[in-house]
Amino acid sequence: MFKIRSLVTALALAGSASVVFAQALPTKAPAPADNPTTAEKVALGKMLYHDPRLSSSGTVSCASCHNTMLGGEDNRAGSVGVGGQVGGRSAPTVWNSAFNKVQFWDGRAASLEEQAAGPVTNPIEMGMKSWDDVVVRLKAIDGYQTAFAKAFGKNNISKDTATKAIAAYERTLITPNSPFDKYVKGNKSAMTKQQIRGMNKAVELGCTACHSGPAFNGPGVFQKFPVIDNGYFEAQYGFKDDKGLAEVTKKAADEHMWKVPTLRNIALTAPYFHNGSVKTLDQAVKLMAKLQLGQDLPKSDIADIVAFLDALTGEFPKQEMPVLPAGKVGTTFNK
Repeated sequence: MFKIRSLVTALALAGSASVVFAQALPTKAPAPADNPTTAEKVALGKMLYHDPRLSSSGTVSCASCHNTMLGGEDNRAGSVGVGGQVGGRSAPTVWNSAFNKVQFWDGRAASLEEQAAGPVTNPIEMGMKSWDDVVVRLKAIDGYQTAFAKAFGKNNISKDTATKAIAAYERTLITPNSPFDKYVKGNKSAMTKQQIRGMNKAVELGCTACHSGPAFNGPGVFQKFPVIDNGYFEAQYGFKDDKGLAEVTKKAADEHMWKVPTLRNIALTAPYFHNGSVKTLDQAVKLMAKLQLGQDLPKSDIADIVAFLDALTGEFPKQEMPVLPAGKVGTTFNK
């Protein structure tokens, strides 16, 4: 899956960015053939996503780090898992993640289903020893027996069905109809003059060579960050402390390669970059120009680009917390 990054990046840098750039976000996400979206799966997945009983301590859920009541993450440099442990990377937003070709900052999961499985047994995140233990826990809850039966048929509580349900729910988390979307659909008053200037400047600078496509994530693209070494900024932000994709592939050529993140709703998802070391969007824009493009942008250009990025904030579908199925009265799963 990692080989596609070179091809896609090359095409974008060759000048195709302006073609693939101006696309409105779809209102529905495609589902894989082996996991078609159904209302029953979505309802089950929503419960599982918000249920802290999928963690060893009963205190951490998917929503703890990827809060759908906010920008789809937790606004922390490192997310807090079981026992107060802090992860080494900033949580990516779950909103519009259905439009990613790969998941996680290092792209180690090829699908939402695969991604959903990871944090549950990560010792720093949700801390379960195995998915077998998760399944035992879910089978002991009558309400989940019923919900899984509706979604997948009787006697079908498993890692596979649980992660498919969570992925089905995540595919509903889409934020269309941003000012940018309305603009590219023909409403030329949907964006301000400053936002339009910022959009044009982003294209001119080459930002959309990587941040392309309807989700502004160059789906499938990996890019080195930082491209340009700068000891002053490295000392401040420690961008190169984490080797990125190389942690997965163990290849020196993949050091500091990262999945290109979405720019959708980026005004809501501070702090920025893989380690969450940059607190403000204007500083993030300044650093991207300097470290990726070798450009020292004037404050006016930075302000215009930030205004454009704010125009990528979409309409969030109403979210209501699910009622979780009760366990047996007088029992606990903690030992």
